[in-house]
Amino acid sequence: MRRTDRLFELIQILRDGRLHRARDLAEALSVSERTIYRDMDTLAGSGLPIEGERGVGYMMTAPISLPPLNLTAVELEALHLGLEVVRRAADRDLQAGAKSLAAKIESIVPEHRHAPPEGWGMAVYPFAEAEGGFQHMPLLRQAIRQKRKIWLVYRDEAGRSSQRMIRPLQLEYWGRVWTCPAWCERRKAFRSFRTDRMETVELTSARFRDEPGKSFSDYLASVAPSDSAP
Repeated sequence: MRRTDRLFELIQILRDGRLHRARDLAEALSVSERTIYRDMDTLAGSGLPIEGERGVGYMMTAPISLPPLNLTAVELEALHLGLEVVRRAADRDLQAGAKSLAAKIESIVPEHRHAPPEGWGMAVYPFAEAEGGFQHMPLLRQAIRQKRKIWLVYRDEAGRSSQRMIRPLQLEYWGRVWTCPAWCERRKAFRSFRTDRMETVELTSARFRDEPGKSFSDYLASVAPSDSAP
């Protein structure tokens, strides 16, 4: 059995969340216990939530896994490009996630599909404009998940600052900048705020519900193209 196949089989075994002894794993895969120890170090090093030690056993906690995928060369290049974009143009949490995900992919793809020494031959778009708003991304994502209002000091295109209380609905990337569509309590309307123009972002304790006319679905309806002819 190839090592990549064996690592995949180990993941499938550990997905049940129970404790497995190295001896039993070695017998199931017809390898030595020393091989199992090395494989476990590899899986843990790739970022999988594996706990345990030699002589006790191993288990996977809170696993999130995908079914087997067969990727074409073009799909693999697209995946690597996307990870490179995230690695350069996102906040630290997402950068770390992109790095660990790339390591996992490299550990299981066939030898002939690994990145060539000269790289994938892709130019990554300059993300200087987007970087200004990265510091706010973790807090914005938290507010969106928890439906909590944000107190915001925002600088517009002319450089004027204003204070807003907003209901953040989503984060969107437009090639150069990230924006946050939101319901603005001050304007009583939907507004889209560029994250690189946010001077101060504070998470408040005030939560919001999906009220009619203020929800994300209402926002999508407001920006959808009209069916009527101009």
